[in-house]
Amino acid sequence: MLLNEGGIFRFSGGIESITDGHTLWVKGEDMTIPVSLDKTKCYLLPVQEGEMPQAPEQIRRNTVCTMTEGTKVFIGGQVKMQNNRLSFCSTKDETLMVIFYNCSDEDLPAGIISGARAQNDYWNNLTPASVISGALALIYMAASLLGRPAFRLTVISAIIAVFIPILPVLPPGLLFTNLYNRLIWKTRKLRAKEDLVYYGLLQEKNTINAHVNVHFMEIFAILILLFGIFLNVVFIFLILFQFEVISF
Repeated sequence: MLLNEGGIFRFSGGIESITDGHTLWVKGEDMTIPVSLDKTKCYLLPVQEGEMPQAPEQIRRNTVCTMTEGTKVFIGGQVKMQNNRLSFCSTKDETLMVIFYNCSDEDLPAGIISGARAQNDYWNNLTPASVISGALALIYMAASLLGRPAFRLTVISAIIAVFIPILPVLPPGLLFTNLYNRLIWKTRKLRAKEDLVYYGLLQEKNTINAHVNVHFMEIFAILILLFGIFLNVVFIFLILFQFEVISF
């Protein structure tokens, strides 16, 4: 494999050693090359179990330092001259990607593509902060209107809205949430199969019809989840009405 400075390359091999706490040495079939871990995105592809592969997990540098010699590594990114030697490293325009895995080299692309579909698209690092800030805003609104009888229904609605994140796991809507989870899990497996077909890693017929079916299945699953939440809201209002907390 011929490496030139400034080019984007792919390289796979096994861990030979880690020096200075930030330089990973990877040994391939015919060469060993250093990899700078500074500003590098490192992922671990878990052991695949069950029908749906697990999503790749982003790991920190200190976790990489604990890995044993011979662990399989896939690297993708730019090669630059550092300390008078060619090294894989992150640049301002291109972030180096390093993936640690234990499957065969032939199964690695399919494992990454399929595993990426296992991630929850609606949960990320900003989700907890947005949920907490929204809940605090609703509590503040309810507290500011608490002494005004004309806004009694608004106060109750705001208090109920605070608990919307946990409404899907409360009965009786929990039944619909379980059905949603089953359907959305099935659509993720079908989406992963679509990706494999698109990249030529799997041969499948009638992909257009399958895409349409998956699309409608996702919409149907979301409608089921929303219906379960709506059912719980109605159920809470009926309880409050029964105990004469609210009246119509």
